[in-house]
Amino acid sequence: MPKIPVLFTFDMDAETLWTARDPEGHRKPVWLSQGHYGPTVGLPRILGLLDRYGIPATFFIPGRVVENYPAQIEQILAAGLPIEHHSYSHTWSDSLGAEEEEREFQQGWDAILAATGRKPQGWRSPAGELTAHSIPLMEKFGLGFSSNMFDADTAYLLRDGERATQIVELPFAWALDDAPFFMYSNRLPGRVMAAPSVAVETWCREYDGLAAEPGTHFMIAMHPQVTGRPSRLWALEQTIKHILGTGTAEFLTCADYVARVRPSLTQGTP
Repeated sequence: MPKIPVLFTFDMDAETLWTARDPEGHRKPVWLSQGHYGPTVGLPRILGLLDRYGIPATFFIPGRVVENYPAQIEQILAAGLPIEHHSYSHTWSDSLGAEEEEREFQQGWDAILAATGRKPQGWRSPAGELTAHSIPLMEKFGLGFSSNMFDADTAYLLRDGERATQIVELPFAWALDDAPFFMYSNRLPGRVMAAPSVAVETWCREYDGLAAEPGTHFMIAMHPQVTGRPSRLWALEQTIKHILGTGTAEFLTCADYVARVRPSLTQGTP
């Protein structure tokens, strides 16, 4: 029986998660400190956990964060983990014009290439939305995969309206993202934090359900400033233990998974 592809992804947004939400964010040191926690405290814990279990993962990082945290980028690279495109400043794509969005693509691309020596292969949009320009920009920059949509549990070729593309989409879901469970700020009205056990139950039940269906993959999207807290790292470790205990999983980076599924997706396409 084929193994279930398991894709662990981390959006290391650092301070940009907060500055993108508020034009005055640069003047709010408490907001910024939440983001700073991710690369400086959360990341080493996460890398340690992944190393203990021998699990690969994919990091989506804004170019500005790549530039601002060179030592942390080196830690990720030293662990053999790929860094993929997540814009430059984490400014929400649907608030940008065409030229501004292309500038974000270019600056983010340049920062990753300069820091890693590797062209990014995939893109995840900041704040989870695409514009009319996003897919053509992915094509222009030669990106092979996208991880943005919520419409499937399987990989597929992304479409730009009625037009087929060669970009492999790796969809995920809010239920498989740490932010809805745990992200909180006193400046975000209505947000509450769930117990870590809630995430464990959700993620384990999602895995078991997807593992029972052929052709699916299991992807969790996480943030070092969120999951890097000890209680949330416990939730991730319990999920890892559950998945490993089933004997049905294969952990992969997004790029490795795309390389595997692309031939079957593109067979017969022009």
